[in-house]
Amino acid sequence: MFSRWNWVACGFYLVLNICSPDASSGLVQSCGHIIPESPVLALGSNFTALCILNESCLDFGNIYASQIIWKIKNKLVPKEQYREINRTVSSVTFNDTSALATPLTCNILADGQIEQNIYGITVTVGLPPEKPKNLSCIVHQVSRFTYVMTCTWNPGRHTFLDTQFRLRYSWPEEIFPDCIPKDVNNSCTITDIQFFVNTEIWVEATNALGKAESDPLVVDPIDIVKPLSPQNVSVSSGILPTILKLSWENWISDAVMTLKFNIRYRIVGDTNWMEVPSEDTAFPRTSFSVQGLRPYTEYVFSIRCMKEDGEGYWSDWSEEKTGITTEDEPSKGPPIWRIIDKSHSPAFWTVHLIWKALKPFEANGVILQYEVTVRDKSSLSSPLKKYNVTSTNHTLQLPEGTYEVTLIARNSVGASPPSVLLIPASNSKAPVKNLRTVPKNDKLWVGWTAPNSYVLKYVIEWCLVSSSSDCVIEWQIALGDVQGIDLKGIKPFKCYLITVYPLYADGQGSGQSVKAYLKQDRPSKGPTVQTKKVGKAEAVLTWNHLTVEEQNGFIRNYTILYKTIDGNETVVTVDPSKTEYTLSSLTSDTLYTVRMMASTDNGSRTGPDFTFTTQKFGKGEIEAIVVPVCLAFLLIVLLGVLFCFNKRDLIKKHIWPIVPDPSKSNIAQWSPQVPAKHNFNSKDQMYPEGSFTDVSVVEIEADDKKSFSEQDLKPFDLLKKEKSTSEGHSSGIGGSSCMSSPRQSVSDSDEGETTQNTSSTVQYSTVVLNGYRDQTPLQVFSRSESTQPLLESEERSEDHSGGADGTAQRQQYFRQNGGQDETNTDRPCFERAKQIAHANEGDLVGFVQLQISGQSSQPLGLGMEKNTQEAALSSVLQTCTEGQTVRPETVEENPLSVDEMPKSYLPQTVRQGGYMPQ
Repeated sequence: MFSRWNWVACGFYLVLNICSPDASSGLVQSCGHIIPESPVLALGSNFTALCILNESCLDFGNIYASQIIWKIKNKLVPKEQYREINRTVSSVTFNDTSALATPLTCNILADGQIEQNIYGITVTVGLPPEKPKNLSCIVHQVSRFTYVMTCTWNPGRHTFLDTQFRLRYSWPEEIFPDCIPKDVNNSCTITDIQFFVNTEIWVEATNALGKAESDPLVVDPIDIVKPLSPQNVSVSSGILPTILKLSWENWISDAVMTLKFNIRYRIVGDTNWMEVPSEDTAFPRTSFSVQGLRPYTEYVFSIRCMKEDGEGYWSDWSEEKTGITTEDEPSKGPPIWRIIDKSHSPAFWTVHLIWKALKPFEANGVILQYEVTVRDKSSLSSPLKKYNVTSTNHTLQLPEGTYEVTLIARNSVGASPPSVLLIPASNSKAPVKNLRTVPKNDKLWVGWTAPNSYVLKYVIEWCLVSSSSDCVIEWQIALGDVQGIDLKGIKPFKCYLITVYPLYADGQGSGQSVKAYLKQDRPSKGPTVQTKKVGKAEAVLTWNHLTVEEQNGFIRNYTILYKTIDGNETVVTVDPSKTEYTLSSLTSDTLYTVRMMASTDNGSRTGPDFTFTTQKFGKGEIEAIVVPVCLAFLLIVLLGVLFCFNKRDLIKKHIWPIVPDPSKSNIAQWSPQVPAKHNFNSKDQMYPEGSFTDVSVVEIEADDKKSFSEQDLKPFDLLKKEKSTSEGHSSGIGGSSCMSSPRQSVSDSDEGETTQNTSSTVQYSTVVLNGYRDQTPLQVFSRSESTQPLLESEERSEDHSGGADGTAQRQQYFRQNGGQDETNTDRPCFERAKQIAHANEGDLVGFVQLQISGQSSQPLGLGMEKNTQEAALSSVLQTCTEGQTVRPETVEENPLSVDEMPKSYLPQTVRQGGYMPQ
């Protein structure tokens, strides 16, 4: 093993050996080299390289082949591929050169593992050239007398090496210079050409790995010529409207070769070319007449040529030239249809005749006018009506019936065959069946099933459906043997109304219609929903249909989506024909959000959100509460009114106490023991001047118009009052008589006002009793300064009176009766007096009436039997007296005169029937 200093010396020597100049080998002398030097290797082949060390390096540096390492592009080659041949030679082997890269280097691993490069080579990997294939040559005519030959071939695969191609050609006894391609490897052009001599042509390919040649091509250049196209082409009109004549010039001499031609033509605007039959142009010529063209049609022509025997190549097409044929009479009549408007009057039709302009190949010229003839088939005597029209429509006013319309188109040459349209009175024939549409290749196919009867032709109408404008009808006629056509010009996302009518020889079938879309899309907008009516648990939603422009397709369904603020969304699907829907099972007094979605076959779109709040109470709930409450209130009010009416006396007593009106009080019971005599003949004598300012007089008269049933109890009421008054005089306020207690006083007002107890002084006037029908008066008495309240009999006096006038309201009745049971002493004296009155009502002969008189009073008499009355009165008064002395007032047998009537002490005035305090 080398010492450290030995390795240093060796390294120094290597550096000097590599870098020092040498006269024989140049500037650098390596310690070794690799063989082969820069090889070119076939892709995928085996390769072995040898690294040979110089002896000089071995002797000085002790370097041997075992220390050599190999690298490919600075990548270490595995040692399994190394082989040490001797102490100066090391080899490396590669089984597949596909992975071999450049450079390949030989290196020494010196002491201290220092790697030192000895030598390196460049390795090129590629493929040998393939045999060129498909060699072909063509002679191009450059000018009238100049020709060049260009040959092309297939060079084969890519060799990854520099490969050279050469085009070689020769005659049998002469070899010409090679043609070397420029910038390409698959073609080459030869400028020196000789016709009528067979020439051998081949291609040779060469690179570092080998050489290859193509198969030879032997050909006479005259047979591979591509001539120039005919020049100066012109087109002119022929004698007939279906002929055009072509003329041209040939640029190759007939001495060199004879030519045949190919003529093509097409209608201007059309892309399909038509050709003249090749047999018609298979010989040399410079002109040709093209026949079978359409009249008054513009055509485009082009010509090419080649060798007559078919050897060689066709020339390019000549410059295109156009020409137009002359006019001819129209070949067919215009298609005609009608639109009948019966809206103005059922008896008269507005017939819109419409027809299509003839196509150019049908019109054969410029259409100058149309002739319309109308014949009424329902009346043979009706004359024909003719109209000359320059437009493609005409409107007629016709009475209802069957008509035959004939249409003729005219140009400058002649008239077209007539087009006939039958307008029946009614479309009574069979219609088509199973009308359907199918989109196909941007066209809308319309199909139907033919009716059983023979159909001459079909009329297909279609129009764009719009919500803002009328439907503009387009139409097309189809032959009777077809059952479907393609409609052109149909726009996507638009709705079309399509109608098919079958036309028969003797009439017309009714039309069948269908709506269709070429393509559908989702709606442009969603429906806007609103509430029509909102209840407690339901809401009626309403919306408008989307316009046909907004639908973009067939609306298959509507979808309602609603929810509360914090609830889940509920989805309801609605039929597309509906515009109203009722949401049920809602929560009362709750805010809901609702939106609506419209769907087509190609998608959906949702409208804006709408909110509503359900009601707190349902329909009729408020009425069910309010109505019973109101009825109960009304019932309570009614019961209260009835109660108040029945208890009006008690209510008046506590609420509206009223002082009684003395003028309406019965005061007969307060007469003195001995009545004073009054002179009623003279007011001045009764009331001396100065004594009173005014006096009122109350008169009691007999009313013979009253029945006894109404007057029976009046005398006994008077007797009771008289008895009670007597007790009041005898006993005063503290008397013990049963009638001596304070009583209620009641006024005679119509409202039945209540009475009240009063102790105030009440002043009374003189009461005079006149006789019934001039009979002897019963009593005469006067009273004043009385503190005695009014009695109950006074309160009830108005109840007993039922007169309709003022006089009847002031009447009082007295009746006497006997025979009642007087044994019951516990009853009040007034009731017992009434019983007596009932017992003696048969003995009653008169009654007393009070009457207010402004002047003098007449004598008042009482017609009754005195003994009977005195006995009854005495009995009643004695029974009612409990330890008190009662003095019954006597009734004189004879009437008192006026002078004998006592005057009463009346410290008050009377003014027109009323009392005024003095």
